[in-house]
Amino acid sequence: MDWDARYSDPDFVFGTEPAAFLRRHAGRLAAPSRILAVADGEGRNSVWLAEQGHDVTAWDGSANAIAKACGLAEARGVTVDFHVADAESYPWPKAAFDAVVGVFIQFAGPDLRDAMFAGMIHAIRPGGHVLLHGYTPKQLEFGTGGPPRVENLYTEEMLRAAFAPHGEIEVLDSYEADIREGAGHAGRSALIDLVLRREAT
Repeated sequence: MDWDARYSDPDFVFGTEPAAFLRRHAGRLAAPSRILAVADGEGRNSVWLAEQGHDVTAWDGSANAIAKACGLAEARGVTVDFHVADAESYPWPKAAFDAVVGVFIQFAGPDLRDAMFAGMIHAIRPGGHVLLHGYTPKQLEFGTGGPPRVENLYTEEMLRAAFAPHGEIEVLDSYEADIREGAGHAGRSALIDLVLRREAT
């Protein structure tokens, strides 16, 4: 997908409010935490986290998305350290963050997904959290958002295999819900949440 073209519309493709998943689980993150928002698009999640008092870094591969994110942060009166970065070459810093957040980052096929999951784990400090939210394969039946490729979607077994060796899985939940997140995510959806607390040593 040409993400710069998709984000060229002045309207926010996925809205300006954070994912409900993030609202549910952000209480696990004591402010101020240092947080990395992965492929955060137009900034709805990173800006909201900054509003909660966190020190937030966010990146996305689209310069248009980051420009809109910067405008959203300015309008909300917060600061986020935004970067245009390529998912294939992002230099995940070791143990640099208290939490890493990935919301609907399912543009990544299996190889890139595995590399991104490893990078997310690498980037959190011992005792820190990974918060991951996406679609399950049942989403293909709904067609209300997300990629049309089953290999890009998440299952509980997949996420358990990727994350359980690195700490305690505090949440792993598949469910259905109606979501309204701009035009990009709208309607009945098949969702999955993961919260990992990385082992302390």
